[in-house]
Amino acid sequence: MTMSPAEASLREEMARIGAEFRALGLAPGTSGNLSARLDDGWLMTPTNVALGDLVPERISKLDWDGNHLAGDKPTKEAVLHRAFYENRPGTGAVVHLHAPHAVALSCLDGLDAESCIPPITPYFVMRVGRLPLQPYFRPGDPAMGEAVARMADTRSSVLLANHGPVVSGPTLATAKAAMEELEETARLALLLHGRPVRVLGEDEIQPLRETFGAIW
Repeated sequence: MTMSPAEASLREEMARIGAEFRALGLAPGTSGNLSARLDDGWLMTPTNVALGDLVPERISKLDWDGNHLAGDKPTKEAVLHRAFYENRPGTGAVVHLHAPHAVALSCLDGLDAESCIPPITPYFVMRVGRLPLQPYFRPGDPAMGEAVARMADTRSSVLLANHGPVVSGPTLATAKAAMEELEETARLALLLHGRPVRVLGEDEIQPLRETFGAIW
């Protein structure tokens, strides 16, 4: 398969980040998927392949009409990724994991649908922002992508009920950092669950907007 140096480099980066997520325990079994934008389409991790076992040359490549151009068959959850690419300008990468603390949070009843995690740390506000809850859909259901598409223009991340988080970013590195921050904050939220919690107030969030471009 002939490819540009930029595409070859991006494939290598996806395989490396997949292995890092697996090593961190954030991608059990063959769960989770990654994607990244190219000038002539996008790369998507294949179906039924563990993120720790990605082979760069076998990562799927698709065009913007959904045609499979190269590599193995893409994951059925490509609809989640496409929703961000088509509706959130500047999206360069999308990460969806079954990270344990975020998935545990997604199974709780009574979550705030506007943001499943309140602003308990400045880093969550800066790197993730509000985390809206979407209802449960069976994996691969096109309606799942439609639900994400409706909020992608204003939110960079979403939590799927009884499923897990989806995070977008300008690059794979920024999406990876946001996903790790989300998982850590979900862990903190579960540790604090049922206890009185001090959250950041508007007067504390506004400087994060002004200094770091936080979206909250």
